[in-house]
Amino acid sequence: MGGTSTATARLRRIVIGLVAVLAGSSPALAQDDAGFQAYLVALRRQALADGVSTRTADAVFPTLTLNQRVIDLDRQQPGATSSSAVPAFAPYRAQHVDAARIARGRQTYLAQRSRLQRIEQTTGVPESIMVAIWGHETNYGSYTGNFDLLRSLASLAYEGRRRSLFAGEFIAGLKMLDRGVTRDQLKGSWAGATGNPQFLPSIYLRLARDGDGDGRADIWNSPADTLASIGNYFVDAGWRAGQPWGVAVTVPATFDRSQVRNRLVSPRCPRVFERHSGWRTIAEWRALGIAPQGRSLPADSVMATLLEPDGQGATAYLLTSNYRVILDYNCSNFYALSVGLLADAVER
Repeated sequence: MGGTSTATARLRRIVIGLVAVLAGSSPALAQDDAGFQAYLVALRRQALADGVSTRTADAVFPTLTLNQRVIDLDRQQPGATSSSAVPAFAPYRAQHVDAARIARGRQTYLAQRSRLQRIEQTTGVPESIMVAIWGHETNYGSYTGNFDLLRSLASLAYEGRRRSLFAGEFIAGLKMLDRGVTRDQLKGSWAGATGNPQFLPSIYLRLARDGDGDGRADIWNSPADTLASIGNYFVDAGWRAGQPWGVAVTVPATFDRSQVRNRLVSPRCPRVFERHSGWRTIAEWRALGIAPQGRSLPADSVMATLLEPDGQGATAYLLTSNYRVILDYNCSNFYALSVGLLADAVER
C-alpha cells in the first residue's frame, strides 16, 4: 500500500514537472494552438453550412495550424486616428512611379496590346489603368506572396478582431478549391490577397474572368485572365468610359480654399476622403483659376474634386469619379494617385 502510494506520488511529481516545463517554454502558444483547433471545429461547421463540400473540408482542415506571424502583422497595421500627420506624397511617388516600373509597364503594355485593346473595347477601362494596377499590386507578377492563404485567413479569423471578414474570406477560399483552383495556387499576401491582381477569395469568386478562353480564370499564370479580371473589377466598381481618372493642376497663390471645403463625412475611409475638396464642375474649377499641367482638362460638365497631396504651392490634382473607382481597389490617396500617374507614364 505504502509502495503504491509512493510510486503514485512520484509519478504525479514527474507529470507536474513535465507540464511546468512545457508551460514555461510557451504557455501562450500552447493555449492559442488549443484554442485555434477548437475554433476550427466551429469554422468547419460554418463552411459546410455555407455550401463547401465535405471533400474539400476533409482535405483542408486537418492541415491547418495557427500562424502567429500573420496575427502579429495584422496588429502592426497603422491606426486610423486623425491626429497623426499625413506624410508627403512626393517620396511615395518616387518609389512607386519609378523609372524601372514605368519601363516594365511599357514593355507589358506593348506585349499585351491585342488583349488590352479587346478588354478596353468590352469594359471601357483604359489599357494603361489595367497595366498600372498589375504593376502596383505585384510588379507585373514578379511577386505575388508566399503565405498559405487558408492558414493565414483561418488564423486571422481565430484572432477575432475582424472575424466575420476573415472567416468569410476563408470560406470563399474553400469554395475556390471546389471550383478547381489548386491548394498550391492559394498563396499570397499575409492578409489573404492572391494572384497577379491580388484578389481576396470573395472577389475572385465574384469578379475573376477567363480572358483566354480556356474555361478557367487563372489569375496566377495567365496575363489574359489577369487583365480581364482587373477590367471586370473596375466595371463592377463603376468606371465611366471616356473619362480620365484626374489631371495634375496648378492652384493660384490667391486661391481661397474655404469656398470649396468638403463638408461631408464619408462612411468609408474617412481619412482618405477628408483630404478632398467638395465637388465642382470643371468649368467652375477653371473659373476659380485652376490650370492644368501638361494635359488638358476634361469636359466642362465633368464633376471633379481637388486634392493637394503635398500641401499648398505644390502640384495638385483634379480628380473625377473614376479616381474613386481606383480607391475602391485600395482606399489610399497615395496608391490611387500612383496608379493614375503610372498609367499616364506607361501610355506616353
